Amino acid sequence: MSPVAGPACDRFGPRYTFAGCLLAGAIPTALAGAVTNVRGLLALRFFIGILGGSFVPCQVWSTGFFDKNVVGTANALTGGFGNSGGGITYFLMPAIFDSLVQNQGLTPRVAWRVSFIVPFIIITSVAISMLLLCPDTPTGKWSDRHLAAQQNLANHGITGAVVDVPGEFTDKQNHTPGTESPSTDTTDNGKGEKLGFEATGKRTDSTDHEAQIGEQQMLDTARGEIVQKPSFKEAIPVVFSLQTLVQCGCYFCSFGGELAINSVLGAYYLKNFTQLGQSGSGRWAAMFGLLNVAFRPAGGVIGDIVYRSLGVWGKKYVIHILAIICGAFLIAIGLLDSHDKATMFGLVAGMALFMDAGNGANFALVPHVHPHANGIVSGCTGAAGNLGGIVFAIIFRYNGRDYGRVFWIIGVMTIGINLALSWIKPIPKGQIGGR
Repeated sequence: MSPVAGPACDRFGPRYTFAGCLLAGAIPTALAGAVTNVRGLLALRFFIGILGGSFVPCQVWSTGFFDKNVVGTANALTGGFGNSGGGITYFLMPAIFDSLVQNQGLTPRVAWRVSFIVPFIIITSVAISMLLLCPDTPTGKWSDRHLAAQQNLANHGITGAVVDVPGEFTDKQNHTPGTESPSTDTTDNGKGEKLGFEATGKRTDSTDHEAQIGEQQMLDTARGEIVQKPSFKEAIPVVFSLQTLVQCGCYFCSFGGELAINSVLGAYYLKNFTQLGQSGSGRWAAMFGLLNVAFRPAGGVIGDIVYRSLGVWGKKYVIHILAIICGAFLIAIGLLDSHDKATMFGLVAGMALFMDAGNGANFALVPHVHPHANGIVSGCTGAAGNLGGIVFAIIFRYNGRDYGRVFWIIGVMTIGINLALSWIKPIPKGQIGGR
């Protein structure tokens, strides 16, 4: 779903895409109680997976409201609450089930079916509220997103239309600051009308305290930051660029590892600590997901702090360092395979810190990479995380109950992939915007 949601954000806006994912996923959630066979269950789980695609428009929407020096914190905070939902569900759904059985007198066979109505109501309410109460961008409608940039340029003495990114996504711009001469150009406003811009060279008093850069450079930078509706021809170079590969590879390890570990951690605890029982091991496993509330935002905060002194390279360093340390924790958990609660829970908490923070740091860098195709990059990155979860889940499946072995395998893969990607520049050479 993520590869579809990403381009949809660029074309229709993240708010409508977000609400669409929620509403589309809410319907099969409500129908969970109608399942009577294995085929129905598999189909239901497939369509409920649409809800997972809502993560991408969430991050794209958040990116549009915040500047590059704080966007990592914003994205990590929203993503952290999203990930923690998995942990909350461990507690919430059994509580709803128990309430229906004990207080409403329903049989367990009926109660579990009825309980799915609760998430349906919550999801639908949020989606409708989003459509009725929330704006597309800080400046208004998604279709008018370029108008604010035009007004800002006009305030700096530059009149012009800012609609489409000039050329293809991979075009290299070679403007030298301070050498620009007034120029004119035309572009389409999306309604079949041609709009012209002119870099007049005029300055207003409001720019006296700002860095003086060339008019053409200001115009190109503004246009490079605005998301445009992607064509297939323009999207392909973005999808297969090295910078997008870095985001995908790192998120493959961090979020993919989190998804796979979430699905087996309860069983791993039950295997090593049988005295906990099914419920006890499940509650301790839920803590792994709940830690996202604090740990994922930490990654975004660290990325933003480092960015202020080291720029985009600093955000990239943070991603790789967190991943390598996380890999070391994974290897330690796997090799020790501890049967001591304090040791095991402590190592898992340490792993969660660096794994969750790595997720947050990853989406602190995403807004800098091809910012005019933010939806595409976000969609590819999110899809890579889901793919990682599938790959690691398959490895768990083929190793049976030897969970420790898979932990250190994931750790080795995480360290190896991040070291292999560490040499790639964080943003493409000649990229306009995103710095």
